[in-house]
Amino acid sequence: MSESDSRFSVCVFCGAKPGLDPEYAQIARAAGRAIAERGWRMVYGGGRVGLMGVAADAALAAGGEVIGVIPDGMLVREQGHRSLTRLEVVADMAIRKTRMIALSDAFLTLPGGLGTLDELFEVLTLRQVRFINKPIALLNHGGYFDRLLAMCQGFVDAGFVGPNDLDALMHDGDLDPLLNRLGALRA
Repeated sequence: MSESDSRFSVCVFCGAKPGLDPEYAQIARAAGRAIAERGWRMVYGGGRVGLMGVAADAALAAGGEVIGVIPDGMLVREQGHRSLTRLEVVADMAIRKTRMIALSDAFLTLPGGLGTLDELFEVLTLRQVRFINKPIALLNHGGYFDRLLAMCQGFVDAGFVGPNDLDALMHDGDLDPLLNRLGALRA
């Protein structure tokens, strides 16, 4: 389990913006609530804005424990969420990712943009080079990540990524089956 205690901790990567489709917020809300209802802890980037804030608020409303990790320079921009179980303020983005990874037993990626992809590819790369062995999941609701998954398959086809490394990325269009698979891989 994570370094904090024996509670299963799932790190959620998602947008600091809400996106244009209101369905993205529904997905984030459902994910936060489902994590809390399973008795798991949610770890995330610590902001109150965008999908991050929606997911955190939903987990808290469902009685869940939520740990946020935010760089000092982003406290204002991402409106650091002061109502969390714990908000850790760190020096920079690299430390933020390192800390979220250390606090987490598994990773769930929801819709988002460049920062979300940065976080996803960080954990995929760490798993590829065997620095971590934690489950990684991608919620591909409505095919949001279809082009990304095709691009990753292209990396495999071109010989830059091993098939097993891409197979480590679980993906599903439905939240519950994906969370069930994450839970089944608990260490």
